[in-house]
Amino acid sequence: MAPIDDALEALRSWKIGEPINLTHVADEYGCNRSTLSKRWRGVQGTMAEKSENSRLLNNTQTKELILYIDCLTARGLPPTREMIRNFALEIAGKQAGKLWADRFIKRNHIDLVLRWALGMDT
Repeated sequence: MAPIDDALEALRSWKIGEPINLTHVADEYGCNRSTLSKRWRGVQGTMAEKSENSRLLNNTQTKELILYIDCLTARGLPPTREMIRNFALEIAGKQAGKLWADRFIKRNHIDLVLRWALGMDT
């Protein structure tokens, strides 16, 4: 566990009404006082939460899209990048950027078993 997570657990274990000294707790666990204060008040989340919220598809939606692409490929219909963008639009409800499909394929190249038709790619 990260030091800030340990400090937050220590703060949660304190009794109600007991005075909390965030500076002392931050020094004890070796984390930044201002970050601890923001996390304790709920103003700031973790970097993983920030990353998850800024993406077009969450992890579950990404896995479903990969399974659907693999299913299409197994049937002999490798999807084009435009098809992948359209699938993402249906799942997320937001329009994907022009290069989103390229980045998606690059991020998930291990999970995808694609046999792109060269004519369809261009």
